[in-house]
Amino acid sequence: MTARNRRVRALTLCALTGLALGATAGPAVSAPVPRSASPQAPAAGPRLMERLDRGVVAVRSGEKEVLVSWRLLGLDPEGIGFDVERSTDGGPYRRLNRKVLTGGTNYVDATADLGTSNRYRVRPVVDSRPQPPSRPFTLSAGHATEPVVRVPLREGGRIKFVWVGDLDGDGAYDYVLDRQTAPQKLEAYRSDGAFLWELDLGPNSVQQNNIEGGSATIDVGHNDGVTVYDLDSDGRAEVAVRVANGVTFGDGTRHTETDDVRQSIAILDGRTGAPKATAPVPDDYVADGPMYARFGVGHLDGRAPSLVAYMKNRIGNGDFNLMYTAWKFDGRSLTQQWKFLRGDQDLPDGHNTRIVDVDGDGRDEVGEIGFLLNGDGTLRYSLAPQGVIHGDRWFVADIDPGRKGLEGYGIQQDHPGGLLDYYYDAATGAIIWKHSSTEPGADAGRGMVADIDPRFPGMEVWSINGEVNYEQGRPTGLYNAATGQLAEPDTTKQPWPHMGVWWDGDPLRELFNADPFPDRRDARIEKWDPADPAQPWALPRVVTTSEYGAVTALGNMVYPHLVGDILGDWREEVVLTSPDNDELVIFTTDRPTGTRLYTLAHNPAYRNGLTLKGYLQSSNVDYFLGHGMTAPPRPNIGYAGPPRGE
Repeated sequence: MTARNRRVRALTLCALTGLALGATAGPAVSAPVPRSASPQAPAAGPRLMERLDRGVVAVRSGEKEVLVSWRLLGLDPEGIGFDVERSTDGGPYRRLNRKVLTGGTNYVDATADLGTSNRYRVRPVVDSRPQPPSRPFTLSAGHATEPVVRVPLREGGRIKFVWVGDLDGDGAYDYVLDRQTAPQKLEAYRSDGAFLWELDLGPNSVQQNNIEGGSATIDVGHNDGVTVYDLDSDGRAEVAVRVANGVTFGDGTRHTETDDVRQSIAILDGRTGAPKATAPVPDDYVADGPMYARFGVGHLDGRAPSLVAYMKNRIGNGDFNLMYTAWKFDGRSLTQQWKFLRGDQDLPDGHNTRIVDVDGDGRDEVGEIGFLLNGDGTLRYSLAPQGVIHGDRWFVADIDPGRKGLEGYGIQQDHPGGLLDYYYDAATGAIIWKHSSTEPGADAGRGMVADIDPRFPGMEVWSINGEVNYEQGRPTGLYNAATGQLAEPDTTKQPWPHMGVWWDGDPLRELFNADPFPDRRDARIEKWDPADPAQPWALPRVVTTSEYGAVTALGNMVYPHLVGDILGDWREEVVLTSPDNDELVIFTTDRPTGTRLYTLAHNPAYRNGLTLKGYLQSSNVDYFLGHGMTAPPRPNIGYAGPPRGE
């Protein structure tokens, strides 16, 4: 079987099932490969990013306590402090802290009358001079003790994904979500839940096959076709969506094509849903039908954002066409920057895209599980010559702080040579180590990278080697990424490899997991305990989401709608919904911390990650965030849009 046919077979099987395939056998480790040097181009930028507000949030964390949390911004001056102010029952604001707060950007209020309404705001203090206060957050009278913010929604169908962006330019993240109905819908809401607009994807979104669906279908399988970002840097986010014949925009106008196969990319006004610009999807592969899409945003030139589109359709019953395009939106028109066609090249793709600056020159690259494109759309490297084929999960981060630059970690599906997972230099593609099975056809169905164990420098990696039936999946062990060696001798002791969430206040990452079995679906945030390591289903729980009336995504999915730093300090939120899909249930930490970091949303790599979906996976910053970390450098960014008073 040729390398290309092996890749086709793996892609087809995975797309059909939506799950990983199986194998057995324990891992083996190959020898490390030394890092090779790469030329460094002059730094670009600063890149233009969102002008966010303080994102103040307050949750009742105990019988008599409230945790108030807020953002440290990427360009805040060194030494900035904060005062926390409270208004009780509509009365005057009074400062709560005796001394200016210069540690973690959170505060525990143990003096509030929680039987009445309390409004919290923060006031920056620079060089001993108080600055204008933030907008307030209101904690209602008699509020429940819960680590949750609830955002009302209209009644509607099931939801798969939620995106965030500042649609109205007030500095707060607003919400865009899908409705997995037939036809499908997109809806936009302000940060407080005020409804803005609806887009109807029309009759070509009714066929929702996860390989060859309708030309307007979004958010099926590993394809999304939607993202949200301020693409013209005017201070307000746009919504990018792949559209087809019969789509009705938020202002009531209707999109038409010459037939039901051809498609366009539309840029929508985030406040109204009206189209601001459209451009046709290149027709290189139109003879094979409409193209599914994954959308994301990166700063390919180091300064202005670009829309990046991964687009794919099927050739008969076998191979897949793959096309990448990049686009610029200047506020009036949408212009294609470049186009990349895979053609017959052996360039393995997967189920999620990464857009990240891998070589430190300030310009983002575009990555798949088996190859990387430069920001100008040229091929930088392929991992196929080193044995990499298709797989479900992969990550790019500063996994090993002892090495210069970023590293990648990926897993493999149904590999004929037994390769389970691999760890490599993200800038050059040189593989550092591999774990392999002694049997061909090995399948690491799920994998994860995060710093969860303080005993070892850098992050850990782990995966599951097993059948499509999750209960037959066997842990492969918890490994220290820097060495490729086991961190825990008992290979059954590891977390389930799903998603990470920074939650409890130390730099180690907690984990979001959910049972994949419909009869016992149970989502939770949990924490690896190195003093008492457990099997994947038995880790200590930090939060059980069902206790707060929240459910995971639709169907057999066990994913949240979003994990990201969208409120408060640098810890992450987990966005779920109510069972009736009429409320976003946003889990936000109730744990104080002295760790002080600028908001993850102002980190370039992390913010790019929030624009990408596919098979939803954790976003990572471009510095090492973990045990023993050093203070991260100031991001090379500027704020988009006009200055705004708090």
